[in-house]
Amino acid sequence: MRRAGLGEGYAGGGYSVYEEENDNLTEGLREKVTALKSLSIDIGTEVKYHNKVLDEMDSGFESTGGLLGATMGRLKHLSRGNQTKVLCYMMLFALFVFFVLYWIIKLR
Repeated sequence: MRRAGLGEGYAGGGYSVYEEENDNLTEGLREKVTALKSLSIDIGTEVKYHNKVLDEMDSGFESTGGLLGATMGRLKHLSRGNQTKVLCYMMLFALFVFFVLYWIIKLR
């Protein structure tokens, strides 16, 4: 049994129309695969670059966090220290300013 149209379309070289179309589609697919491969390589390069930038930012934030931690430790140490001395100095300064202002007003 022979199907209709099965033997039609043969060219002089022995290729059928379907084989030529298949070759054209295969070439188009090959071009698309090449483009996708190039795109995936570019994406991989970009991802590596961004990972490097993020690692640098992470180390920068770590050093800043360490600096802030050390500063907070110093502030805690200062706040635990001689608070009575500081309070005394502030009160003496306030009294001195009060007397200077009183003297200035009295001389007018």
